[in-house]
Amino acid sequence: MADAIITIKDVNKFYGSGNAKQQVLHDINLKIFEGEFISIVGTSGSGKTTLLNIIGGLDRRYEGSCTVDGKSVEKLNEKKLSRLRNETLGFVFQNFNLMEHLTAWENVALSSHFTGTNIESGKEFERASEVLARVGLKDKILSQPANLSGGQKQRVAIARALFNKPRILLCDEPTGNLDSKTGEDVIQLFRDLNRQDKITLLVITHEDRVSKATDRSVHIEDGKIISVNSKDAPVK
Repeated sequence: MADAIITIKDVNKFYGSGNAKQQVLHDINLKIFEGEFISIVGTSGSGKTTLLNIIGGLDRRYEGSCTVDGKSVEKLNEKKLSRLRNETLGFVFQNFNLMEHLTAWENVALSSHFTGTNIESGKEFERASEVLARVGLKDKILSQPANLSGGQKQRVAIARALFNKPRILLCDEPTGNLDSKTGEDVIQLFRDLNRQDKITLLVITHEDRVSKATDRSVHIEDGKIISVNSKDAPVK
């Protein structure tokens, strides 16, 4: 039986106050199992990115509970939350978020400057080179973002997310800025990371090509889970 590495229980999220108060998540209950490749799909404004932000500890103003790797996210102080994000979670975003003046390996190793890291001091270049090779960019270690294609930039961003050896990757529309072929390559890379490296992957998307590649797809609309489709559901 697979263990739940993420548990979301009775989560409600509101924005605003008084007459302007708006509920964006309604009684969300979800378990994500260790080693799973799962997608959360929905239209723009459906609440899927809000849910990702809660799981990643980027938003802690909500009702209910979110447990990640045995830790109640909403109860963590800033130091412990920072350590969770740096040691357990990796983040991949649609817009790459690379520093243009840094090389690929320097972008990848950025997190070594923050609180909490799994990488021994002095081994940053070695680890950055390792993960860049893992995503197929061994020959781009010294390249700056201006000299990389969109797909290569996203691979650098994925390598950066892998730098601290996370158990979980949280990805927000990671193929949104990529053409069809490059997007397929990134999806295949995610499959490999999940199957070969045993990383739990959660991907937010509105694209069928992405959700069809995952083990389980959770459909959210108007802040509510309306369906869960599974190819090979873990035992609950």
